[in-house]
Amino acid sequence: MILKIAMFGQKRIPSREGGVEIVVEELSTRMVKQGHEVTCYNRKGHHVSGREYDIEKREACGAVKIKTVPTIDIKGLAAVSSAFFAALCSAFGQYDVVHIHAEGPAFFCWIPKMVGKKVVVTIHGLDWSREKWKNGLGSWFIRQGERNAVKYADDIIVLSERVQNYFYKTYGKTTYFIPNGVNKPNVQTTKIITKKFGILKDSYILFLGRLVPEKGIRYLIEAFKRTDTDKMLVIAGGSSDTDDFENELKKMAENDQRIIFTGFVQGQILDELYSNAYIYVLPSDLEGMPLSLLEAMSYGNCCLVSDIPECAEVVEDKALIFKKSDVQDLFEKLQDACENSEEVMNLKQQAAKIISQKYNWDDVVKKTVELYRKG
Repeated sequence: MILKIAMFGQKRIPSREGGVEIVVEELSTRMVKQGHEVTCYNRKGHHVSGREYDIEKREACGAVKIKTVPTIDIKGLAAVSSAFFAALCSAFGQYDVVHIHAEGPAFFCWIPKMVGKKVVVTIHGLDWSREKWKNGLGSWFIRQGERNAVKYADDIIVLSERVQNYFYKTYGKTTYFIPNGVNKPNVQTTKIITKKFGILKDSYILFLGRLVPEKGIRYLIEAFKRTDTDKMLVIAGGSSDTDDFENELKKMAENDQRIIFTGFVQGQILDELYSNAYIYVLPSDLEGMPLSLLEAMSYGNCCLVSDIPECAEVVEDKALIFKKSDVQDLFEKLQDACENSEEVMNLKQQAAKIISQKYNWDDVVKKTVELYRKG
């Protein structure tokens, strides 16, 4: 049976602005290839890293229908207003399933539920615990979105076992653990990144992700500055909402010429950075399901990650791990990795194999569609 599906919660697709956008694009494009009809409700506005990354027309993403909803383009209101209008549109559109992504947008899950739609919510992480939402109205709104998902959604998908346990212990709610997938890597030699940044294969340590406090980039810069190595530290990614945090990081790094900020990356530059890093570092305090870590391992990278469950579940024993928030431990692991290329190469060889076996987008889509069709 062909399903008509509405999705919202992403900023916009196609886009790599964050993990939610990647997930929505992967799910929706694969579902339409199976014959389902999918409409994604994008918010209005510019790419979070700057309007130079905007895609001119977003009327379709493959055969996925794209609709742009009214958006109040003011910090704090863009996400709320676009989610409200997307909820209204999906409630009164001809859909079998409304799939809402993230806790904030889930605040409005009662709207499509009220008119009899089947509602599925994916919790991409406990967003209320992020630094920018620690206090005030934003934190209340996101927490209430979580409660509304428990109360009104037919089913909830989680991306990690920790979050699954959290929902059961906090609400007595049974959720469905469906982790993200990863695509086959597009391995590249160094071309653009050598011309643009002067870096060669295995000459740099890579962080790639949004420049936000919970990613632990402060610890990484502080630890790297203590290392005795000729390797560079490449920090690839754009800021989110404002440039304040990115400017703080650049200030921290200004006395170390080995540290490079690339800005937001996509396409061939992204492939080249993943393909040629010596190690990939994800020092996060908080994650939902770290897509950049899956991607880095799929390219055969030796990864150094914090010991939070969301990272540890992914890497198992095929990566280097340091104590969350511990700059000294991170420094020691970085220094050891720079001095022990044999261990790094051994972990590189194991990384891609484990990831391609465990995290497959086609499996994710199959399980998600089965959930749509459930009772």
